[in-house]
Amino acid sequence: MAKPSLEIQESIRRHTAIEIAEHWLFALSGSVLIFSGFGELPMYKRFMVTQIPGLSWAGDFFVHLKIHYLSALVFVGVMVFHGVYHGMLGHRGLLPKKGDLKASLVTILSLFGMGEEPKSHKYLPEQRLAYIYIGATGLLLVVTGLVKVVKNLPTVHLPPDLIKWTTLTHTFATLFFLVGVIAHLAALIFKVNRPLVRSIFTGKVDLQYVRERHTLWYEELLSATPLEKRVEAEPEVEEEAIGPRGDEVVKEEEASASPSPEAEEKSKTEKEERPMVSTIRVKGMTCEHCVMAVKKALGTLEGVEKVEVDLSTGEVRFENTKAVEMDRIKTAIEKAGYQVSA
Repeated sequence: MAKPSLEIQESIRRHTAIEIAEHWLFALSGSVLIFSGFGELPMYKRFMVTQIPGLSWAGDFFVHLKIHYLSALVFVGVMVFHGVYHGMLGHRGLLPKKGDLKASLVTILSLFGMGEEPKSHKYLPEQRLAYIYIGATGLLLVVTGLVKVVKNLPTVHLPPDLIKWTTLTHTFATLFFLVGVIAHLAALIFKVNRPLVRSIFTGKVDLQYVRERHTLWYEELLSATPLEKRVEAEPEVEEEAIGPRGDEVVKEEEASASPSPEAEEKSKTEKEERPMVSTIRVKGMTCEHCVMAVKKALGTLEGVEKVEVDLSTGEVRFENTKAVEMDRIKTAIEKAGYQVSA
């Protein structure tokens, strides 16, 4: 069965089943590591967590130690698999790029209504920064954790200073990792980020969300997917048939007499009823948000239909079926925050 064109799909796959499994195994094992790590301090007796029904075991150091080691095996395994698997496939989409810090700041400010969000690929700049932050702190936890395991072996004797600094680093790395997890979850406070929750479970995101927020990724998808033409196809011109001796054979329909007066009148009427297509240039459009805003503004005018916007040239084409005055069209666009140049 042929895959439907991009225009008629309701959702786009953003993550594979393997990536979803990686995410949840990393998240769950990391959460258990933090919980059991604090349990080893011990903290849960001091803050009476053990008084909560079903958590009386939370005050046992050795229980937490075993849980910590088991979850650490899963945590390390996921990190190793992630690095090898995606490295072999050449996946680079989540690696930070030049300008991500500035773009992240602009994006965050746009969430508070200050400025416009920059165009984005499959992953937002702040997502790439969060990826490297979580990855770096996770790697630091693994390295310092291995040193802490080695020092407990009966035949190994490490310098006291190394043990002290390793323990401190491991503790602070845990705190930084916890801050990263909290910030990751806090991003869902903003409504614009909530469509991504679906992808955490299903791997898919709505096409409308991709079109509006991940503009560059959407353009890549468009270029890779055959789409139906949006303009009416021109009449096909049949090749002239060639006779056996090279003489041109004139087709019956081409040799027919001139059209009748009735046909001419019908053709004239059809031309008069065909709606007038107008083209104007609009300044200030930089992204798909701008395109949607201009379309919405013109959509409020009765008689203005089939609005098409070419973001690269700034041209806006539409059918003016009821001869709406150009002043009204300009006013509608200007109220939306843009300027008509021609």
